[in-house]
Amino acid sequence: MSGMSLSDLSEKMRDIDIAMLATHTDGGAIAARPMSNNREVDYDGDSCYFTWDESRMIDDIKRDPKVSLTFQGSNMFSVAVEGKAEVIHDKKQFEEHWTPDLDEWFADGIDTKGLAMIKVHAERIHYWNGEDNGELTVN
Repeated sequence: MSGMSLSDLSEKMRDIDIAMLATHTDGGAIAARPMSNNREVDYDGDSCYFTWDESRMIDDIKRDPKVSLTFQGSNMFSVAVEGKAEVIHDKKQFEEHWTPDLDEWFADGIDTKGLAMIKVHAERIHYWNGEDNGELTVN
C-alpha cells in the first residue's frame, strides 16, 4: 500500500488502543507515557486523551505544546505523529469523546473533579508499513 492517505492510516490504526504521548519537561528532557485513545478509531489527525489536570504532562503541555505520539500495530506497522497539544476543560467536549470504559479511571464521569482532556492535533505523520513508509502533512 504505497502512498497511504489519512483515511488509509485511520483504517490501519483501528486496532491500536495505546499511544505513547511524549512531552518536553521543564528541564528539557523528554517524558513519555502510554495513553489510551478510548477506541476512537476514525483518525482525522486529532487525538484525545483524558487525564488529571494536576499531572506532570499537563504542566509540560502548558509550557510547550509540541508533543509526539507513537503507535505500534501488528505486522511491522508503526506511526509517529508530531503535533501540538491543547488542554481542554469543556464538559461538552468531554462528552463527545467519553466512553464507558473511562468510568473505571474517573468515577464521576465527565463531572470528575480535576478531569482534563488533551487534544493533539497532528502536523506531520510518519508511517512504516512493512517496507513501505511515508509522511503526511496535516493542516
